[in-house]
Amino acid sequence: LIDDFGEVMAVDGKAVESFANPHDYDKEELKKRKGDRRSDLEANWGVKKYECEDEDGNTYEELKSWFGYKIHLLIDAEYELPINFTVTQASAGEEPQAHKLVEDTAEKHSELMENCRHLLGDKGYDDGKLSKKLYDEHEIKPIIDIRNMWEGEGTRILPGWNNIVYDYKASVYCYDPATGVRREMAYGGFEKKRETLKYRCPARHYGCDCKGKKECSVSSSIRISLSEDKRRFTPVARSSYKWERISNKRSAVERVNSRLEGPLGFSEHTVRGLKKMKLKTGLSLLIMLAMAVGRIKEGQRNKIRSLVQAA
Repeated sequence: LIDDFGEVMAVDGKAVESFANPHDYDKEELKKRKGDRRSDLEANWGVKKYECEDEDGNTYEELKSWFGYKIHLLIDAEYELPINFTVTQASAGEEPQAHKLVEDTAEKHSELMENCRHLLGDKGYDDGKLSKKLYDEHEIKPIIDIRNMWEGEGTRILPGWNNIVYDYKASVYCYDPATGVRREMAYGGFEKKRETLKYRCPARHYGCDCKGKKECSVSSSIRISLSEDKRRFTPVARSSYKWERISNKRSAVERVNSRLEGPLGFSEHTVRGLKKMKLKTGLSLLIMLAMAVGRIKEGQRNKIRSLVQAA
């Protein structure tokens, strides 16, 4: 029905509070309470970091803790429709579930993985193994935010060069051998056959005044292999406009989560237990897909995201 469905995917975890109060009983008390449905013994506590922005544009992190479950969603970021999901206890990590979602989708819907070009994720999915799996096994380019794990380091020397450095976000810089002035190198694209990122000399590309141009070891450009660090150096360069443009589509997951929260009733559910939560989630996502199919068949493709507008 949609030829380009699945070309851009996004993954995220959604917090869902249990209908029950948190439990804190020892084994003996649990035996005494057998059959008591007021508690939810399968739920537990989870914590998730959210990156927020204030009115001045400054970013800050906000922590959310809850007792319940976590829905792990893989969606189409263009059409805001679900592709796959898992439901776990709230404490489950997001990155291991992303591996499961990718593997399960590849096994059951290989045509979607073949169609996929980019997979988006926040810092919770920052993992070299996931990026490697996506590109090496499925030729999917990861667009996943990276955490700064360099304590006390602003940049590192690029192996094989004495005046080329990069930061934790893989932005590449060169130093003028004569003056020591640092400039960001111009991104020149990804070379698929070589699996390298190309960066051009800023003096030659932008016309900057580089006093040490004659002494510089960079003639016109350099190549950085993805194998240098597949977590950091990705087929779509983090410093490129393309990265920013595609990364902005990650907000599609938030809108899918909002539909679960509002029209589909997850904000006021009365569900206890992991199996029932999986069932409710599956049925809710099926409703999204069924309504999208109905919109398409009625010639209302522009309304496939809507759960409330009349057909």
